Amino acid sequence: MDGWRSRAGAVFNEPPKSPWGGKPGGGGSGGSGSGGGSGGGGNDGPRNPWAFPPEGGRPRHGTSSTLDELLKRAKRGGGPNFTGGSGFPGGGAGMGKLWAIGIALIVALWVVFTSFHSISPQERGVVTFFGKYSGTLEPGIRPTLPAPFNQVTVEDVQNIREENFPASGTGENLMLTRDQNIVDLAYSVRWNIANLQDYVFQIKLPKETVRAAAESAMREVVSSVTLDQALGVGRTVIEARVQERLQQLLDDYNSGVRIQGVAISKADPPAQVNDDFKAVSAAQQQAQADLNNARAYAQQVLARAQGESAQFDKMYEQYKLAPEVTRRRMYYETMEQVLAKSNKTIVEAPGVTPYLPLPDAARRTLPEPSGTTPPAVQQAQPAAGGAQ
Repeated sequence: MDGWRSRAGAVFNEPPKSPWGGKPGGGGSGGSGSGGGSGGGGNDGPRNPWAFPPEGGRPRHGTSSTLDELLKRAKRGGGPNFTGGSGFPGGGAGMGKLWAIGIALIVALWVVFTSFHSISPQERGVVTFFGKYSGTLEPGIRPTLPAPFNQVTVEDVQNIREENFPASGTGENLMLTRDQNIVDLAYSVRWNIANLQDYVFQIKLPKETVRAAAESAMREVVSSVTLDQALGVGRTVIEARVQERLQQLLDDYNSGVRIQGVAISKADPPAQVNDDFKAVSAAQQQAQADLNNARAYAQQVLARAQGESAQFDKMYEQYKLAPEVTRRRMYYETMEQVLAKSNKTIVEAPGVTPYLPLPDAARRTLPEPSGTTPPAVQQAQPAAGGAQ
């Protein structure tokens, strides 16, 4: 800064010169008038720009200013108060310090951003040292060596991923059954990461590998069942077998993937014969419903017969103890059941005026429609001295 101030002072302290060939305040000896004579004067100031060049056809060079000299020295990389050839105050030492600070700042940022890793609770990180497995990072802020010495791959190990077949959700996914029929299946597979190290290093395309293995396992299981099993109650069995077979395939690959479940969302015959299959299925369901109803009725009849048999056994035990009383009771109960819905008049022992239900008698005397006969008044004679 001191060098710059000294040079600036030298520049501004130089007396100004007139652009027309002389110093202000005094006329130059070689200056021409307002229009132009020849500039034949001295060399102490710039030439009149409107004058003709001097003899010989070459313009006269004026004395260079202090500022021009300063710029020339800066370009050459030397001069007073300059310690290097950089052209800046302070020379090479100052620029070296600036470069050192910049490089140190870049290195510090590089170390901070590549050495500390934030791992979420549901995530894990695989650390590699020049591409070789070095360890696994647990949740939290974890330090490692900076890149490229250590590289960290972070994966969500708790996220349940789902693969749908077919992938678009629409369209046919035809498979062949054991009885040479074709079934259209739509299903989904749920999976997550069980071993992050195997998941990162053993398989290159995890998603594509899971899809290929799932389709292979499903076709293998469907080819071992009939169409009726695939369309009906056999879905649960198929899902369990596919999950077991798929997990076995992925374990053989050391994929680090765990299958959470397989779900069949649609199992239909091909679209060309879907209506006919639905009619057959409806008939089968109706036949099964009728069979169930028949079995239920048979169970009811059997239960009633068993109850009546047990009741008869109990009554027989009572009959053996008191035959006369039991016989009379059975007679009364039987007559009660027979005459429960009939119009009747009960006459008790002789000499007792019976109660005549006059409203009922009047109703019975009304003319009946043709082709019908009025109900007869039934009189019951007492049996063994009793009343009917």
